[in-house]
Amino acid sequence: MKKIILFLCFLISVTAMGQQQTVTHSITPALFEETTSITITINGNSVNESTWGVTNNALYIWAWSFDINDANIQDCPTNGQWINSNEANKFTYNAGNDTYTFTMTPTTFYNRVGIGRIGFLVKAKNGTGDKKSQDILTEVGAFQVNLTAPLENSTTLLAANGSLNITANNTNGDAAYVLRANGNVLSTNPATSTFSFNHTNINGNQVYELEVTQGAFTITKRFSALVNPGTISQAMPANMLDGVNLMADQTKATLVLDAPGKDFVYVAGNFNNWQPTAAHAMRKDSAPGSTKFWLTLENLTPGENILYQYWVVDTTPINNSPSLVRTADPYSTLVISNFDDPWIPSSKYPNIPAYPAGQNREITVFKTNPTPYNWQVTNFVKPKKEDLVIYELLVRDFDSNRSYQDLIDKMDYFVNLKINAIQLMPVMEFEGNESWGYNTSFHMALDKFYGTSDKFKEFIDLCHQNGIAVILDIALNHAFGRNPMVRMWMNDPDGDGWGDPSSENPYFNTQGMHSYNVGSDFNHQQSRTRNYVKRVVKHWIEEFKVDGFRWDLTKGFTQNCPPGPNQESCTNGYHQDRVDVLREYADFTWSLDPTHLAIFEHLGSDGEEQQWANYRINENPSKGVMMWGELTFAYSQLAGGYSTDADITRVGHNSRGFSAKRLIGYPESHDKERVMYSARAYGNGGGAFPPLNNLTNTLSRAASIAATSLLVPGPKMIWHFAELGCDDSIFTCTNGTVNTDFDVTAGDCKLDTKPQYQWTNNWLGSANRGPIYQAFKRLIELKINEPVFEGDYAISPDGNNIRQRIYIFNNSLPTTQLRNVVVLANFSVAQQNINPSFPFTGTWYNLMDNTQLVVTNTTAPISIPAGGFRVYGNQQALLNVDSFEDIQALVASPNPTTNSFALNKAVADVQIYNIRGQQVKSFSNSYDAEFSFDISDLTPGVYIVKATDAFSRTSSVKLVKN
Repeated sequence: MKKIILFLCFLISVTAMGQQQTVTHSITPALFEETTSITITINGNSVNESTWGVTNNALYIWAWSFDINDANIQDCPTNGQWINSNEANKFTYNAGNDTYTFTMTPTTFYNRVGIGRIGFLVKAKNGTGDKKSQDILTEVGAFQVNLTAPLENSTTLLAANGSLNITANNTNGDAAYVLRANGNVLSTNPATSTFSFNHTNINGNQVYELEVTQGAFTITKRFSALVNPGTISQAMPANMLDGVNLMADQTKATLVLDAPGKDFVYVAGNFNNWQPTAAHAMRKDSAPGSTKFWLTLENLTPGENILYQYWVVDTTPINNSPSLVRTADPYSTLVISNFDDPWIPSSKYPNIPAYPAGQNREITVFKTNPTPYNWQVTNFVKPKKEDLVIYELLVRDFDSNRSYQDLIDKMDYFVNLKINAIQLMPVMEFEGNESWGYNTSFHMALDKFYGTSDKFKEFIDLCHQNGIAVILDIALNHAFGRNPMVRMWMNDPDGDGWGDPSSENPYFNTQGMHSYNVGSDFNHQQSRTRNYVKRVVKHWIEEFKVDGFRWDLTKGFTQNCPPGPNQESCTNGYHQDRVDVLREYADFTWSLDPTHLAIFEHLGSDGEEQQWANYRINENPSKGVMMWGELTFAYSQLAGGYSTDADITRVGHNSRGFSAKRLIGYPESHDKERVMYSARAYGNGGGAFPPLNNLTNTLSRAASIAATSLLVPGPKMIWHFAELGCDDSIFTCTNGTVNTDFDVTAGDCKLDTKPQYQWTNNWLGSANRGPIYQAFKRLIELKINEPVFEGDYAISPDGNNIRQRIYIFNNSLPTTQLRNVVVLANFSVAQQNINPSFPFTGTWYNLMDNTQLVVTNTTAPISIPAGGFRVYGNQQALLNVDSFEDIQALVASPNPTTNSFALNKAVADVQIYNIRGQQVKSFSNSYDAEFSFDISDLTPGVYIVKATDAFSRTSSVKLVKN
């Protein structure tokens, strides 16, 4: 099967729910041209639909085509996704004779001309679990050429001075044959239907073309031969890394490939016209025990793209391993693909290097003198982990152009929301174009579908200019079939260039060693794997100034749970091997960046997660790995107006036994159902304000979900557009419909590209969604800027979970400062009185609107409407305004300033905060109006000046330092 567009990612445990079947078929007419209407018929008695879970006879054609020379493979444009076939490709079922038919004209169906061969298979709508037939190939046209020896597009391995016998025949009468090798004519026959030639005494690599002409039609068959150059043993230059090594001499670069068990490697590229000779056979490092091959390329042109592939040869392959693998460099930072690149618009990635004709598979691209990006921020200070509010987003689904430019254009949206970190789902080179990104194939290369490397750096730079850290989701549990380290050591029984890791693979297990595996499972006990992982994270930290990683599926970093009846329970148990290796990776990232933000998506047992969350905390309070803390079901229950299974106490770190605030609690994420959708679709239908099927009542609960999650001390996360009350199901299909008949395991439509309602319908400006954004903004601003939210907490609902009460306190703060906060929320379907249990009487302030509440009885109930919430504090908030742009009674001058400023009134205390809410300077004394405050030691930027007068009244003003 042509497996070139798969949109897979780690979701949940995916088991083989179906199996490949062999179908019988016919094509009418049997001989046809590319402009002929044909009908493909599948015998229904050859398909067991129930094996694939197919209902209502829903079978689909997955199709691809070749050019007239049986090359240049392209997918049918209406295939859809492997997990979600397009309805345009659905077979028609004929109950009378139990057949499935599909009628099409090749030029129209495949949207191309010059078609020489078509291929197709039959599949379920979601093909996950091998729910497909065998591949079916058929030639197009009455004039056909059959290369009988060697195989078409094959490469024959030869010893020096070897020979190659070449035979072919054709249909439809005599034809003229011309055989060329490396462009030189070897043999001709002007009129025959069979052809034979034996090429002898071959002592160099050959690229053959057999050109066959009949009338106005010419078909060319291509194949090649590689001559074993023998082992060229030579010491590798010092300090070489795997991959491309640039040199001071910009006309040279040294390539290094670690290839244990391989006999020889050629380097083919645009510098040798993709016809490598002995001069481009890689040297074998002569150091004892070395398995590395290397080659210094010379006479390169600085500033021009260098394209290359490794042709890796094993002369005695084991079992079904291929003898020859053509692959890009495992350490590529840019690859071009004949599979994906034709569908990437130039508006996203201008001037993608042209894919060279006659080649196949991914190709590495580099320059010897790359132009460095001009970073505007070189000393970014990350937010404290305790203050993090992480905004998780998928570039593909954030805006309609699906690009980094979209994010750049929406920077004001992020800044106004006040978030201080953006976490991107994987942007490393993945298979296909529109993907969640977890099907990574090249971990050091940026996927081109979202934009260029410089555009990505521009986005990161702009984030840093606005006080926003950038975190990358990185999938290093597994890789997929295009990965060079899979392909160089794989089982490939059908010879199609795809397969699973073989037993000699030095990076991957032959089977998943945990119950959640997808793709090929990395063996992290292998030193080569650990070295590769370290190179990957080093690249993103140093080249892109990435502030943190969210490590996907860390449960998979164990070698202890092979497939078997106890694999699931084993995977979820404690495993010292993954504790140790993940600590090693954390140590390595901190050696590169001491404040690097390390996040594990483990979702495992508290005992094991404590080993990372508490790691090195006693040594340095900035250490400790943050852990994902998912509470989607509990928050969905609350949003739906239910008290059962709605315990949210585990949203905070105390519940996990973490010694510091290292739990990223969240109500929803990319792979969980939207809380608002669950409330609207499955919520309580009773009471005066039921969320069930009532969008207004549902959306009234969105801010309450935020208040009861974001304000709990410790880092928190929101999934994109939760701040607008997004109620689109995770199972929303590309066309906007919701797949209500989904298979949870297969996840139909879960990975689909989502509609862009939030922008097309102007959710931000709408009456029922805009206020949610403003509430999120205020809550985030409070959390980031107020030290009380770095304190402790107690979650103690009033009576049951429907009436939530969260008490947040920081006793290290003075009583004149905000140090006590009580959050109340009513998730009932009716108005409720909630016991606030204030810790003391006196004046309390509603931190959302600054109204005052005089408390004379700490347990006097407070009435809150259905879905509503309150946030009370013992003092007003530091940034007691909606925007830094608001006019204040306090005036600073000059503003902007360079080295000093004065205030327009006498003050007793002055504190200066950066836009991340971190105090950077203070003045404690009595100061007259117009006193000059020296800030020459502060870096240029935007600051908030908070002043307290002799009567303990506070006010704030924005100050810009140039």
